[in-house]
Amino acid sequence: MTVFNNAKRIILASGSVYRKELLSRLNLPFDVMVPNIDETALPDESPQQTALRLAEQKARAIADIDPDAIIIGSDQVATLDDLHIGKPGNHQLALEQLQRMRGREVIFHSALCVYQTNYAPQLANIQTRVTFRNLPDAELDAYLRIEQPYDCAGSAKNEGLGIAILERIDSSDPTALTGLPLITLTSMLRQAGVHFFLPL
Repeated sequence: MTVFNNAKRIILASGSVYRKELLSRLNLPFDVMVPNIDETALPDESPQQTALRLAEQKARAIADIDPDAIIIGSDQVATLDDLHIGKPGNHQLALEQLQRMRGREVIFHSALCVYQTNYAPQLANIQTRVTFRNLPDAELDAYLRIEQPYDCAGSAKNEGLGIAILERIDSSDPTALTGLPLITLTSMLRQAGVHFFLPL
C-alpha cells in the first residue's frame, strides 16, 4: 500500500455538481479541476470501454497538471439496447429519451479511476440496471418541466423527483447511478493509502 498521511492533495477530475456532492460525503478535503478532453465515443467501442477510457483520460489529464496528487476520474455511459444515451440538453430531446425508455431497462455504466503518477491506475466499472415506469406523455412532460434534468444522461435525477418515474434500480453500489460509486471509490482510496477513520 502506498504510504499516505492524508495531507496529500486529492483532486476530483470533474465539473459535475453531483459527483462533488457525493465525494463531500466522505469528509475528506479535496479540490476540483475540470479536465479538457474529447468525450466522444470511439468507433466500435463498447459502452463499458468508453466509460473506462474516459474516466482514466480525465484522471491522467489532471495528473499532468498536478503529478503529486491522487486524482479521481469518473465517467458514466447510459445504454438502451446497447446504444449510447447522452445528455439531452433540452426539453424536447429529454422527452424523446423518456418516451423511448418507458417500460424498458436502461443500463448505466459508471466507470471510476483513481490515479497516482508512477502507479498503475485503479479502474472499475459499476453497472446499474434501471427500469423506467411506463408513464404517459403528459406525466413525463410534467416531470421534465419541474426538475429540468437536461444535463443528465437518461433525463432523470434519481436523487430527486426523478425517482418517481423509476420502477426498479439494481446495483451493487447505490451511489453509482448518481455518478460516483462511493463503495468502490473508498476501496480504491484505501489502496492509495487514504485513512478515513483515524484513532482519537
